[in-house]
Amino acid sequence: MQSKKFLNKIVTVKIDRPLGSKHPKFDYIYPINYGFIPNTISGDGEELDAYILGVNEPLKAFRGRCVAIIHRLNDDDDKLIVVPEKLKNISDKEIQEATNFQEKYFISKINR
Repeated sequence: MQSKKFLNKIVTVKIDRPLGSKHPKFDYIYPINYGFIPNTISGDGEELDAYILGVNEPLKAFRGRCVAIIHRLNDDDDKLIVVPEKLKNISDKEIQEATNFQEKYFISKINR
């Protein structure tokens, strides 16, 4: 799992689905910023995805700390949880609530 090497590291995320944007295939609006880590490969063959929590405005890019990984048990596509460096504590419950708009379709666990 390549995603583990990012845990507790500072990463730069390119945002391709900013807060408030519509998903290109499904009928929902992104309530948070969502993007990927350039030049990486996830289990699905695409770049490693990341949810940005703790920022309430649309972004094009973001640099922050990876504090957790959502590991999907029924899909080969981990998601990084990236937050501003100043945000020290975010609970698993807060992560689950913020990402449920998309993660509700998968069985997953949060790795720290």
